[in-house]
Amino acid sequence: MNKDFTFTINSVVFDENYHPSDSTRITTNFANLARGESRQSNLRNALKMIDNRFNALANWDNANGDRYSVELEIISVDLDIEGSGQTFPSIEILKTNIFDRKTNERIEGIVGNNFSSYVRDYDFSVLLLEHNKNQPKFSIPAGFGELHGKLFKCFVDSDTYKEAFSKPPVICLSVSDSKIYHRTENHHPILGFEYQPNESSLTEQYFKKMGLQVRYFMPENSAAPFAFFFFGDLLNDYTNLELISTISTMETFQKIYRPEIYNANSSAGKCYQPNLKNLDHSITQIVYDRAERSQLAVEQGKFAEQHFIKPYQTILEQWSANYPL
Repeated sequence: MNKDFTFTINSVVFDENYHPSDSTRITTNFANLARGESRQSNLRNALKMIDNRFNALANWDNANGDRYSVELEIISVDLDIEGSGQTFPSIEILKTNIFDRKTNERIEGIVGNNFSSYVRDYDFSVLLLEHNKNQPKFSIPAGFGELHGKLFKCFVDSDTYKEAFSKPPVICLSVSDSKIYHRTENHHPILGFEYQPNESSLTEQYFKKMGLQVRYFMPENSAAPFAFFFFGDLLNDYTNLELISTISTMETFQKIYRPEIYNANSSAGKCYQPNLKNLDHSITQIVYDRAERSQLAVEQGKFAEQHFIKPYQTILEQWSANYPL
């Protein structure tokens, strides 16, 4: 049933000269930084933060703390439903590459990291809101996230993905402020201490339908744990440098977007509940409009509904019904 579903990958370098494309969701972390009067200093400062954090974690044979530089690519995935050449921007993810100044070698990093999807905006900012409008109790619509999950798995299983990337994706997100996380005794040399949530979140359940497992780790000198979503074995399938590239990149973004959690002046303890109202935190020198980002998610969800969900509804329903779980 997916013979007519064609994926096309496009890549653009994310550096201080980056400008978002017309199809990029403007709420996406990297796109949001590249807007307004402060765009170039935003990008320059964020990239410097990533490099500094990478070198702090990759500190062996790195006496001056400047051996490595992280290079980022924005990977845009377009989806052609009918084989007509008419495409819809399916997802955007980040690819890390590591430049080793000592050996003059460029090392492949991890693909995934940040995750951006118009269909996810539709699910959370249109479908879920409409389902619960004027309802006395919050509930989840039947089949919530199934189409999105199957589309994602279809992409990862595709020849297009396998030809472009050598390993499955890892996506790194913020922890939920509605959950309590308990530190375990399990400690990884790069990922740090593992944490366990007191209950599953809607985000966990949504990503599970994408075929992804989740584990929570707090790297050394981080302020809070991160949620790592992955296929396979997170601790053994990736090298130390690959894991560090994801940590340094996504911690930088979270310090900018969730400073109350990830730029807090005190670190998570054995029992931790994130607090977005925490006043004891520091602000980075990077300009970011969080209120605008929330408002735009609804607009982007409606865009997906208008240009993808409704026009292809019959095809998508038939395809999803036959796509293996």
